Amino acid sequence: MFKIIALCTLLASASALSTFGKHNSGGGGGGHSSASSDDVHAEVKSYTSDVRPDGFEYAYDTTNAINSAASGDAYGNVHGDFGWVSPEGVHVALQYTADENGYQPNSDILPTPPPIPAAILKALEYIRTHPPKEESNSYHAASSNNRNSFRHF
Repeated sequence: MFKIIALCTLLASASALSTFGKHNSGGGGGGHSSASSDDVHAEVKSYTSDVRPDGFEYAYDTTNAINSAASGDAYGNVHGDFGWVSPEGVHVALQYTADENGYQPNSDILPTPPPIPAAILKALEYIRTHPPKEESNSYHAASSNNRNSFRHF
């Protein structure tokens, strides 16, 4: 199953790069695009791909600073990264791992949760330092007897 997924991923990447090259080869066409002039004339500078029984690897780099690389093993674990330059001129990079723990991206562009409010931190510290007291067995016995005493047969 892993081999099929890896092969489909590589074929999709190759197809996207092939389509990218065809659409951006400078030929005429009335298509409208919001891409910059660098994107319109971008070319693939390098592309490598290797699918093996024990995993896969691929990497590509384009003239407009789009790049990606990934590798995976026979167990479905994948490590990779990709990057590009935003319209504002900022280099954006993202690294990821996909394994038995799910997809785990890592990047400065990803949103982060807000800080925990001070009142919540104080309450959590209080709970940690004041654990609940153990209830006595006599209380449980009395309460279970009370519940049973209300049953009518």
